[in-house]
Amino acid sequence: MEFKVLLDEKEVDAKLINKKNVRHCYLRIIENNFIQITANKYFSLDDAKDLILKKEDWILKHLNKKSATISQEQFYYLGEKFEKKDFEDFDLIKFYKNKAPFIITPIVNNQANIMQLFPKVVKYRNNKSRWGSCSHDNTINLNLNLLKFPASVIEYVVIHELSHIKHKNHSKKFWDLVEKYCPDYKECEKKLKSF
Repeated sequence: MEFKVLLDEKEVDAKLINKKNVRHCYLRIIENNFIQITANKYFSLDDAKDLILKKEDWILKHLNKKSATISQEQFYYLGEKFEKKDFEDFDLIKFYKNKAPFIITPIVNNQANIMQLFPKVVKYRNNKSRWGSCSHDNTINLNLNLLKFPASVIEYVVIHELSHIKHKNHSKKFWDLVEKYCPDYKECEKKLKSF
């Protein structure tokens, strides 16, 4: 039995599957906009709607996680989702490598001038664990995968690493400097952690 529910002003599709030999009630998020409930034959449509409303916060949290996931045939570029099939012989890292000098380098140059903190050199890498780093000699390494994010997030990481030219730690002075040039840095941190 299929039906629709309104969660936080978002219309979500749902399906109730009644089975004879099911003892418990199971609620699953199948995809970004679809909930499935499997329950015994006595579990009614009203019961299903009540369950969804009781679990609204949990459902919304996991729906948002689902919306951030993408298939093997898709990729993110500057916060937007694209289909790989729209590009010939697509290689994601090669794509990011080609784009980095035109997208990230101008952000670095602009922020360095604003902050008056200049790196020795900027390098791009396909890192697995770090978005960026600043060495003792002020060489800045930036993760090519930053190009998945909107420009505001890239800008935050650049500001973060440039701030390390002045403060080689995560002291209060360091975070004060980051906040001076990126007041919403905490929101950017959340976006980075969501990927």
